Amino acid sequence: MFFELAALAYLIDMIFGEFPVKHPVVWMGSFISAFERRFYSKRILPGALLVIGLIALALLVSLTLVYLCGLLPSWLSLIVLAIFSSTGLAMNMLHKSVNELLTAEQPKQALSYLVSRDTQDMSETEIYKAGLETWAENLSDGVIAPLFYLLLFGLPGIAVYKAINTMDSMIAYKTERYFYFGKTAAIVDDIANYIPARLTALLIVVLAKDQRRAWQCLWRDGNKLESPNAGFPIAAMAGALGVALGGDASYHGQIKHKPTLGLPVNPVDQSTLINALQMKTGINLIVLGLLAAGAVLS
Repeated sequence: MFFELAALAYLIDMIFGEFPVKHPVVWMGSFISAFERRFYSKRILPGALLVIGLIALALLVSLTLVYLCGLLPSWLSLIVLAIFSSTGLAMNMLHKSVNELLTAEQPKQALSYLVSRDTQDMSETEIYKAGLETWAENLSDGVIAPLFYLLLFGLPGIAVYKAINTMDSMIAYKTERYFYFGKTAAIVDDIANYIPARLTALLIVVLAKDQRRAWQCLWRDGNKLESPNAGFPIAAMAGALGVALGGDASYHGQIKHKPTLGLPVNPVDQSTLINALQMKTGINLIVLGLLAAGAVLS
């Protein structure tokens, strides 16, 4: 288990956020786009080959970096590997991006950078609701899941996970274009996020003021969404805040009917999103505490 590496990487992300260089996810996105332009077809095989190719590339590059870092003194190797690993963690960026919904002059435009749903006709309540869902779901995808694989497999683990997650965000849609081409990416992402999504939900329950309500909503509503994973952190967040999330939303001009998660005890407004974002401190303390304990005991 890579407790020291994970703790240092998490601290680097907390303090510095993204470095002013081209992010590895951007390189992955460029690879996906180039492959799609050259080999796209409405079949499963080309999409499966893309998944295999990008995972192999991420594994090759990360293993090479681990080998090269092994030539350095151990203390310097740890620092360098932690810096690389921190690029796969997104707590700082996620919190900042969702928080912009509270401060932006055009919150609909700010939200459009975070979600794939249509934002132009959203009400203020719908904007905050989408922000809450984004915050909850991406606590798993952007924080807990990459940290989970970093702990298990080191830099190669987080690199492969980010490759999987990037493909999911770019091609794993149930549209006419991507239904077959992105099917493998969607399945692999569902498998990769199965445990982290549930760990994230439990973390949210622990931080909830009303833990009983949060647990009840998680247990009752966690598996209601079409995604096998996204509903768990969203349901836990809804229960923790005493609000109703989910429901119908517009995607590419089409209304998609989705179930409601949680209980409408409180309205969804600016203060609700503020309360949700304030969980960041508790999450940081719990995560760093567990990593520190693991480092001492390992």
